[in-house]
Amino acid sequence: MNILIVDDSEDQLLVLKSILSEKGYNKIYLANSADQAFKFLGLKGKNKKRDVDLILMDVIMPGINGIEACTKIKKEESLKDTPIIMITANREEKQLQSAFQAGATDYITKPINVTELLARVRSALRLKMETDSRKERERELNEMAEQLNEANKKLKQMSYLDGLTAVPNRRYFEEFFKREWKNAIREKGFLSLIMFDVDCFKAYNDTYGHLNGDDCLKKIAKTLNNALKRPRDFLCRYGGEEFIAVLPDTDKMGASEVAERFLQETKKLKIKHKTSPVSKNVTISIGVATTKPDKRTNASLFINEADKALYGAKQSGRNCMKVAEYNLIGG
Repeated sequence: MNILIVDDSEDQLLVLKSILSEKGYNKIYLANSADQAFKFLGLKGKNKKRDVDLILMDVIMPGINGIEACTKIKKEESLKDTPIIMITANREEKQLQSAFQAGATDYITKPINVTELLARVRSALRLKMETDSRKERERELNEMAEQLNEANKKLKQMSYLDGLTAVPNRRYFEEFFKREWKNAIREKGFLSLIMFDVDCFKAYNDTYGHLNGDDCLKKIAKTLNNALKRPRDFLCRYGGEEFIAVLPDTDKMGASEVAERFLQETKKLKIKHKTSPVSKNVTISIGVATTKPDKRTNASLFINEADKALYGAKQSGRNCMKVAEYNLIGG
């Protein structure tokens, strides 16, 4: 345990050091003024901060007295739990009260009684050990809480991801679409949906096998997710070979441009599909819906409009997009 003794009397310093050393306290440091103590503790200049477990300090010292020094030391965050025992020849209640208000833990009166000194030192060091132990437990608990929070965040993030394609899943869509719907109402802005699926995907699976089918979905999801340019836009796997993209603050023209980009990016992949009646490569069909929602509009009906537009694209021969035309929800 590190003990710092602060006293302007050289004799007093040596006496206290001798008493404590005889009882096995061998890490004892001496300072003959408050200023020297500040330097030792790293409170002055560029001196390195040192850890101490106990400070014994005389009240009456030239320059900065013990009470003023105690006040300064206790303002330092790293030292606020370090016990300070004041040494005084003055038993007046006013001075003792000032010492305790300054942050002193205890006091010893002069002339020093060895038994009393050792008892108070043991008590103060025990208090410091208990305080340090409590702070360490608190630190460990806080660390565990942070780790648990981080683990919960990761679990939540994982619960939002589709295990196959690594894009957000339908659960994510349902939760965050509600948020964007409310944002659009509040901001009186546009909101667009792009719903698409892979053309003739069952035939693809039958021809190339489910593993290749999975690989096909992964490539399309990754490519079209990367095709979204804005941070608020997001793509989700809606189910099976069906996906849906949410485009906040995007009007019908902007959504149509993104949908066209999806068509072209899918073609660029050139994933072979020899049994498709549409093309020799994998293609997608797209439905686009746009609205400027208000409190009278219906979010579920809006999603249904995108689905109907997708159905229209399939009826029109696939490998194309259809834009929902409706007045029911302000499109």
